[in-house]
Parts: sequence; C-alpha cells; structure tokens
Amino acid sequence: MHFIDISTIEEAKIQIQEIGSDPKSIEIMAPKTILKIIRVNNVILQDAIIIKQDMLSIGGEVAVPKNTFKLHDKTGDILIIGNLKQIKDLIGKLKRHYSRLRKISEEISILLNDVK
Repeated sequence: MHFIDISTIEEAKIQIQEIGSDPKSIEIMAPKTILKIIRVNNVILQDAIIIKQDMLSIGGEVAVPKNTFKLHDKTGDILIIGNLKQIKDLIGKLKRHYSRLRKISEEISILLNDVK
C-alpha cells in the first residue's frame, strides 16, 4: 500500500488503466483523481455564499472568510476546493445564476483550459 501523486489527466488515465479498469470508465474516473484549489480574489461575499452552497451540493468545499454571513455585501477572497469533475459541475451550476456568478464560471472555465 502506498500513496501516488497524480497531477495530470494523462497520469490518471495511465494509473486507472494499469490496474485493469474497464476502458470505458477511464474517461469518467480520471477527472475525479485531480484535486484543484482555486483562489478567487475580491468576491462579493453574497456570491461566495452561493458558490459555497453549490460546491457543497456536489461534494466539494469552498473556504470563505470568517464573517462572510454577516458581511455578505463586502468582498473577500475564497478558495474553491474540489476535483476536476466537481469544479466542472460547479461551472454548470454557476452559469444558471445572475451575471456576476456567470462571469466567475467563465473565468474558472478558462482556468481549467490549462489543465492537461
């Protein structure tokens, strides 16, 4: 038994294939192996609450400033924590909200374009 470090989708696919998984499942499982933490600066804390709720609903997490629920009209930095699948699901959820959250979803989507 040992830990392995997987930092790319290709590495994930290789590891999943090496243990003999069904080839049809590789594309489904690979994005679940890559944990990403995205720092988003100067988010209106009202939006941070919605992002956190949406991410929690799909099994991820969002770290928000301590007084977010009291200062919802202020801004702060947040950390979105999840695997690639969760983050892609979050993008879809945020697209259903108002323009500020749609803009954040677009920015996250662009950021994920760099993940190989």
